[in-house]
Amino acid sequence: MIEFRHVTKEYEDGTVAVHNFNLVCESHETTVLVGTSGSGKTTVMRMVNRMVDPTCGQVIWDGVDVATMDAVKLRRSIGYVIQEGGLFPHWTVAENIATVLRLEETPKGKVREAVFDLMDRTGLPRTFADRYPGQLSGGQRQRVGVARALANKPLLMLMDEPFGALDPLVRRDLQNEMIRIRDEFGVTILLVTHDMSEAMRLGQKVVVMQEGGDIVQAGRPQEILERPATPFVSDLIEAARF
Repeated sequence: MIEFRHVTKEYEDGTVAVHNFNLVCESHETTVLVGTSGSGKTTVMRMVNRMVDPTCGQVIWDGVDVATMDAVKLRRSIGYVIQEGGLFPHWTVAENIATVLRLEETPKGKVREAVFDLMDRTGLPRTFADRYPGQLSGGQRQRVGVARALANKPLLMLMDEPFGALDPLVRRDLQNEMIRIRDEFGVTILLVTHDMSEAMRLGQKVVVMQEGGDIVQAGRPQEILERPATPFVSDLIEAARF
């Protein structure tokens, strides 16, 4: 479980990205943060792996304040997927997937075995192992990013607009894959998107945010669809393509 307790993030120039943010993300579920640009959703997500530290407040993961944890070890224990995968362009697919395994000094034989297993699980042909990211399609690169995030068998995955740059058909295919992976691995997922239809499709809990990290509404997708709390939520639903 992830719990945000009265979290605020104010930058040196006085910009307040998030103010007094409170939220509980249940274990083994997908919580989706959805909202327009400037709503603080990415800032909130990046506080979990300490890419951003809050000005005040606490981020608790399974009973432990992440501020007390070693930042490097914390990040290695959490799967992290961003748009276009964030792959190293001069490393092969296999090398990219094995990033954390190599950092943890996993024996070479076990690394290769784990890489092929992850490629199988994420729908990547094993023949792609020696290809480079530039030789792959956008959807294939994103699958590599997901495989890399799963390499250390994380209990938690953070996903920042993971499918935003993909065409609709590829996007839907990867959304389906993500649901399957969540169910198979039992992983807790915190996902950020600006797309309400994606939030409703992937989220078991959907958190609608406005500027400054203000939570307008949070609940199960069907609850939000049936009873939008404000005109802003209604507009997001109206604009979504279901």
